[in-house]
Amino acid sequence: MAPRKRSETQKTEIVLRSKNKRSRSPRELEPEAKKHCVKGSGSNRGCDSGCLWAGLGSLQVPPPCHSIVRALHQYKLGRAAWPSLQQGLQQSFLHSLDSYRIFQKAAPFDRRATSLAWHPTHPSTVAVGSKGGDIMLWNFGIKDKPTFIKGIGAGGSITGLKFNPLNTNQFFASSMEGTTRLQDFKGNILRVFTSSDTCNVWFCSLDVSGSSRMVVTGDNVGNVVLLHMDGKELWNLRMHKKKVTHVALNPCCDWFLATASVDQTVKIWDLRQVRGKASFLYSLPHRHPVNAACFSPDGARLLTTDQKSEIRVYSASQWDCPLGLIPHPHRHFQHLTPIKAAWHPRYNLIVVGRYPDPNFKSCSPYELRTIDVFDGNSGKMMCQLYDPESSGISSLNEFNPMGDTLASAMGYHILIWSQEETGTQK
Repeated sequence: MAPRKRSETQKTEIVLRSKNKRSRSPRELEPEAKKHCVKGSGSNRGCDSGCLWAGLGSLQVPPPCHSIVRALHQYKLGRAAWPSLQQGLQQSFLHSLDSYRIFQKAAPFDRRATSLAWHPTHPSTVAVGSKGGDIMLWNFGIKDKPTFIKGIGAGGSITGLKFNPLNTNQFFASSMEGTTRLQDFKGNILRVFTSSDTCNVWFCSLDVSGSSRMVVTGDNVGNVVLLHMDGKELWNLRMHKKKVTHVALNPCCDWFLATASVDQTVKIWDLRQVRGKASFLYSLPHRHPVNAACFSPDGARLLTTDQKSEIRVYSASQWDCPLGLIPHPHRHFQHLTPIKAAWHPRYNLIVVGRYPDPNFKSCSPYELRTIDVFDGNSGKMMCQLYDPESSGISSLNEFNPMGDTLASAMGYHILIWSQEETGTQK
């Protein structure tokens, strides 16, 4: 297919937060919110303390080491195991989260943000897609205006966004426009992988693998399509009864695929053995429709987010039984980008936006719309991020590959969180 060009515009709003204007934490806002809101490493909210965590009685979690230098020294001497060192590093990172503030904000779209992807090698560059099909490439480390690709407007929602691992000047996108495509940041569409040719079918999810050169995408009627990066379709099968909300290739075994659906299941597949809808390895039933299923960076765990009030963690040792259930309010709403929990790229931590629900167990009055960080081992709340000047619901929250900067999609706004003392130096 011959490349075609999409119109571009440079219209965007960027706000640089003053270093001296510090956002207040939930703890500082207690008198105003009339509630007890804990923030800080090691804390545990009352409404989340009921985490149903299975199998942890036999799991030996090393005690935290409060000195990184000491932990490294003990590890070099052979007196501490690697898990102990990792735990010490994680504790240090959690302590640093206390000083995280929003230091940049952008409002580039006329519709809400629907997808977010960090550049794989540039820690201050993020791509964001909107409900109107607009895509912004933002390097917030420089003063140049972001690259902005104008979408078609209504019906063009970007549902999945991934940088091309073989050429990071390009990206893959799935959309309600009815396509899964490869394009560059000049607006050129380089290849169309799937096209529905009907307004009744669109693509809702996307993932890519650079090592196996595969593209996988799911649609709103339950089909999953596997393609080679050269455009050749390998198979197109109906794997779910309803919309496929998320597809994820295991980062360590890219023949291992997880699919999530509003049919209230997550399924795990071996791409080498797919023969039909019944050839899944595991089917993981949920009580509600599922927004996302994400493998951990080491590929050993799977994190799922439903459309109501539950986050689950599954382990490779027993995929068909959840290691733990975390009660958490993030209910589905038609005009809100679905909330999805995500892993931290370096530590066993989970980050997710909170949508307070008066019907949620132990919900307190005036509960804040925080960004919550949980320990992936214990399921305990470790930290909450909140800015009173940006108090909306953060549907998408992802750390950059370095793990030191957080991007959040909050309605029309893109927020960049970093440590207060280093944020303005980037």
